[in-house]
Amino acid sequence: MSGGTDSSVAAILLKEQNHQLEGITFRAYDSISKGCMEKETGCCSADAIFEAKKLAESLGFHHNILDIRNDFENTVIKDFIEKYLSGVTPNPCVLCNKEIKWGRLIEECDKLGCDYLATGHYAQIINENNRYFLRKGVDETKDQTYFLWRLSQENLARTIFPLGKLTKSQVRDIARIHGYEKIANKRESQEICFITDDDYKNFLREKIPDIDKNIGKGNFVDINGKVLGEHKGYPYYTVGQRKGLEIAMGYPVYVLDIDSESNVITLGKREDLLSNELWIGDINLMKYDNIDKMTGLTCKIRYNNKGESCTVYQYGDELKVCFDNPVSAVTPGQSAVIYEKNDVVGGGIILKKS
Repeated sequence: MSGGTDSSVAAILLKEQNHQLEGITFRAYDSISKGCMEKETGCCSADAIFEAKKLAESLGFHHNILDIRNDFENTVIKDFIEKYLSGVTPNPCVLCNKEIKWGRLIEECDKLGCDYLATGHYAQIINENNRYFLRKGVDETKDQTYFLWRLSQENLARTIFPLGKLTKSQVRDIARIHGYEKIANKRESQEICFITDDDYKNFLREKIPDIDKNIGKGNFVDINGKVLGEHKGYPYYTVGQRKGLEIAMGYPVYVLDIDSESNVITLGKREDLLSNELWIGDINLMKYDNIDKMTGLTCKIRYNNKGESCTVYQYGDELKVCFDNPVSAVTPGQSAVIYEKNDVVGGGIILKKS
């Protein structure tokens, strides 16, 4: 329970269905925003925890606060920093879902004697042919299966998504009907919950005070290796980036490649970003236990990507994705999620291949 609209309505619906509930809210990090007045912000703030507790009390079930700040720091935030320092772009929500939200919550479920874990995610869980897998939520504008591809068969078998067949507007209406007007009108949470000012560069500087001194400035080069100018340090850039490069070429240029060892960033035109294929590692298969070769699939390489038609080949613990049409800005470190229509076949982390 984050104190937000979605998890609150999930609790309301489960209570109506006569489930016996235990509420859990994470204290994952100290979310202090900087400014003339310091105030905690985000889903882990004291206000958010209090609102989750208040809702649980109003619905008549016990609420638990779980302090996981050390675990969160040593997994999600540590990985976030390490990925940027290695020259790739992380997706912390995906790791958090596996290691924290399900890793720690399943443990807590066992301690509390709970059979199932329920969250406010917009996704559906299907059980067919002795396999559990995700299906997109009915509200495709809110579908969150992209962030959930790492969940195991055991995770899915013990999970309930009460909002999977609802739209966001229906969820807000449910909160209003039950008299929770404030909950109904809550704003959407930000994408990276621990980056309170939406500037990951500042976050890296706070966590690694000597990052600029140790890494320093480096060269922008073109695809032929010609030096074009100077950048502020490779961790502050991502493949596909156009804005904020602070270099004038007379035409738009984009980040094509990041070399963390040499601190060199390659720039090029939009068409230079196009790729016909990608490789993904750290894979987790859902709908099938093996792919071998599958056609007629789609692959999402970022959350707001509609998905591109492709053929997928499995080579051991890696997948090769061949697109029917070239795709733009394949970004190492990000997730690639494979779909068969609305069903999640599996996913993995985009690898940097030479």
